[in-house]
Amino acid sequence: MSCFTQINARNFDLNCLGMCNSLVNKYNVAGPRYTSYPTVPYWDNQSFSLKKWKDSLSISFDESNTSEGISLYIHLPFCERMCTFCGCNKRITKRHDVEKPYINAVLKEWHLYDELFNERPKIKELHIGGGTPTFFSPEHLEMLIKGILRKATLAKNYEFSFEGHPNNTTPEHLQTLYELGFSRVSFGVQDYNETVQKAIHRIQPFENVKAATLAARAIGYTSIGHDIIFGLPFQTKDHVATTIELTKVLMPDRIAFYSYAHVPWLKGNGQRGYNDADLPSAASKREQYEFGKAMLHEAGYHEIGMDHFALETDGLYKAMKTNILHRNFMGYTASKTQTMIGLGVSSISDSWYGFSQNVKGIEEYYHLVEQHIIPVYRGHILNREDLIIRQHILNLMCHFETSWSDQTLYSDALHNSVAQLKEMEVDGLVILQEKGVKITQKGQPFVRNVCMAFDVLLQRKQPNARLFSMTV
Repeated sequence: MSCFTQINARNFDLNCLGMCNSLVNKYNVAGPRYTSYPTVPYWDNQSFSLKKWKDSLSISFDESNTSEGISLYIHLPFCERMCTFCGCNKRITKRHDVEKPYINAVLKEWHLYDELFNERPKIKELHIGGGTPTFFSPEHLEMLIKGILRKATLAKNYEFSFEGHPNNTTPEHLQTLYELGFSRVSFGVQDYNETVQKAIHRIQPFENVKAATLAARAIGYTSIGHDIIFGLPFQTKDHVATTIELTKVLMPDRIAFYSYAHVPWLKGNGQRGYNDADLPSAASKREQYEFGKAMLHEAGYHEIGMDHFALETDGLYKAMKTNILHRNFMGYTASKTQTMIGLGVSSISDSWYGFSQNVKGIEEYYHLVEQHIIPVYRGHILNREDLIIRQHILNLMCHFETSWSDQTLYSDALHNSVAQLKEMEVDGLVILQEKGVKITQKGQPFVRNVCMAFDVLLQRKQPNARLFSMTV
């Protein structure tokens, strides 16, 4: 049994954690989170074009729409205040007259995509993120969803989900979206400690989270999630413990237990409001995670891939057990769709054969859709090697193992990947097989590092500037 499985919340083994910390010190490097491959900084924007993206999407749509359907991600960027832990694209405003023009623009963009397809889109998954989706009134959210569905049909067992801010998600929001087909909601908790909340500009009492959670459950939502972050400024292991104890009172169906990604060099986020010295050390951050994970296990949550936990009754757990767990720009999902279209500013789309990202400025976005132009500004079309490496990284992130015994998943680039994994094998993090690799339980917290060994683009050209958060 590894030191990662020996730790439990009642008998926290500090000696064992000390051995783990030596691995943390060794492998705590800057690295991608692998919601895509190639990762965004390694996209070939020079050879990318809107025409190539449209062609890629048309092929993917024809292959997937009739069978599995497609996914939609809608980015709603407005927030009333800046949360300084957040690296997402947002616009801070208290003016709610921005809601309707933005929704009209998103529906125009959806119409531009609909014109590309030779049949009516069938939606399998739809997720609304932000920003703060519940910045928008229930009436405007209803206008948005009805406008989307007017040009689509629903797949069997479709799933609609949204991100709700506990401070402004009202029963009216929940009821309206539930009646439109939403069954899953995630609430951003982060941490309940007042000092931490002040540092990240996210003041929300437990009572607010409780009211939103209980209201969703009473209305009929079948999957309620809470997002918790470790490694925040001024955060301690005791803060994490208190947050999880309060979370256990409500027992959400799934929990995202994220590592705080400190990327203050990225434009538009508020992470310059505190210093690196205000953050927990790598060892303390790992201690927060291991202790929190042990508490979640004791409460009946099962670890799903990286950073996610779910009760046995939740669809994410069932997807893991039936080997259909998938990962994309929205994170882990309970089903796979080959085609994912992102609507709204900064949204990323995925045709499996290519990626594209929308412009980040709201005014530029409005201008392009008014000109009947899909508002893409960069992207990447995958070659054969990209597709192979992408599948291996996806396998590792979702199932902690991958194989190239099938010739279609073999590439000469894998020789270098195996060579880089030799030291991880010595450290007990992976098991190398003749034509595959399996991540051990001890190695699962280092899954990003394992994926980096497969990332041939990262190996061929190490970044000159800081691009990624630390892996631990």
